[in-house]
Amino acid sequence: MAEKINSRSVLLNPFSKNNPVIVQVLGICSVLAVTAKLEPAIVMGISVIAVLAFSNVIISLIRSTIPTNIRIIVQLVVVAGLVVIVDQLLKAYTYDVSKQLSVFIGLIITNCILMGRLEAFAMANKPWPSFLDGIGNGIGYAMILVIVAFFRELLGSGTLLGYQVVPDSFYALGYVNNGLMILPPMALIVVACIIWVHRLINKDLQED
Repeated sequence: MAEKINSRSVLLNPFSKNNPVIVQVLGICSVLAVTAKLEPAIVMGISVIAVLAFSNVIISLIRSTIPTNIRIIVQLVVVAGLVVIVDQLLKAYTYDVSKQLSVFIGLIITNCILMGRLEAFAMANKPWPSFLDGIGNGIGYAMILVIVAFFRELLGSGTLLGYQVVPDSFYALGYVNNGLMILPPMALIVVACIIWVHRLINKDLQED
């Protein structure tokens, strides 16, 4: 029973209580870079979930054989191999999105969320908890990406997933898309608003 409770917390805590973006403040660079549109944000989120989950499992499986003085290099090699696979799959099946994400898929290799979870969790735990930790933190990261991208695309372009959702009648009445929303600084402001709301809801996370 204790193991089930532990597994549940490992999976679910990163969704809110220990979210990697709005609590640990990790992975902010990609949040700023890929959230002007919803589609690339979703693809980036799924890519990070896959890489984080499987790299956690691989490192957990071989953790006892990794020399301490080269563990970071080994972790980077594992993550780099998985990122190459993800990058090739995106180019094969979603080429347009792959072009929008540009170098940011490659930069998953240096994403501090991945390196942090590999070092702090996968190196000290068995494969199944490590897999859950990777899935949980990946989903927690992807959730913030999707929320930020939703508001930036809706308010900045009047679309979602490329489809117009703001009626033409609104524009006829004088509604104008907010061009500032598609600029990187607005991503930071949206993230700040999410952090503020999250802190209001979770009083235990507020600093005295």
